[in-house]
Amino acid sequence: MRSLRLSVTQNCDLKCSHCHKEGQKPSSDEMTLEEIGRLARISARLGIRKVKITGGEPLMRSDIVEVVRRLSGTFSEVSLTTNGQKLAGFVDELKDAGLARVNVSLHSRDREVYRRLCGTTSVGSVIDGISKAVSAGLTPVKVNMVVLKGVNDDAIDDMVRFCAEAGAILQLIEFEASREGSRSRDFQKHYFSLAEMERHLAEQALRVDFNELHRRRQYTIQPDGHKVAVEVVRPMHNTEFCAHCTRLRMSSDGRLKPCLLDPSGEVDVLSPMRSGASDDELRELFLQVISRRRPYWM
Repeated sequence: MRSLRLSVTQNCDLKCSHCHKEGQKPSSDEMTLEEIGRLARISARLGIRKVKITGGEPLMRSDIVEVVRRLSGTFSEVSLTTNGQKLAGFVDELKDAGLARVNVSLHSRDREVYRRLCGTTSVGSVIDGISKAVSAGLTPVKVNMVVLKGVNDDAIDDMVRFCAEAGAILQLIEFEASREGSRSRDFQKHYFSLAEMERHLAEQALRVDFNELHRRRQYTIQPDGHKVAVEVVRPMHNTEFCAHCTRLRMSSDGRLKPCLLDPSGEVDVLSPMRSGASDDELRELFLQVISRRRPYWM
């Protein structure tokens, strides 16, 4: 285990139809700053080196800058995933608090397509946030684009050009669902395989790098004379993806999960902590979750 994906809130200011909500069920519980800090220290002692802060929308949490500051003293890298709506106003504070880099969700620059996906037309706020994050050195800035058939699959080339100009990495992400969810009409209507796109990127790549996490391939290409890196995230039915997973997940209500798609192995660590569990007892819960890890796609 090398990284922890840590949700700090379920609150969000968008209503994205494709959001998997980190696999978390609705809950009124939310870990405090002190509880987050304690669980972070325990996970770091088990070899977790990196943490990615997520939500909901993490920038809606009032103490998010202090959360970053607390975590940056524990891990070698703290990053954050955001929808970008509030990012521009937080960049300097987050950088000063120790944030290393940021992922920003932007599935299209077209206002109407963005409204269809996210419920608002305020694309400009996201683009401004990306620009300020790049300028501040929260790099590499990754732009997350979930590709949906018939919605934004025709916008990939435009997003490649945008990221080349912005100095960001484009991360193309397949629409994801569990085995049961993948049989739903909505999933089958909108699932867009990135296999052909990945073959196209490989043909024009100047170089190919591999992300340790999931062994995801990152292709450096040069469209229109500008170099840009495009990373492809293909989780569906991907045995290689699962075989190279080095991540644990923590929900905002303190449930530790070995896998996004498989809830059977998760364990509640917040309730025992609030009932007086020692660090050693909490550590055993972490080890219990780790022992339950299984490749979802085999």
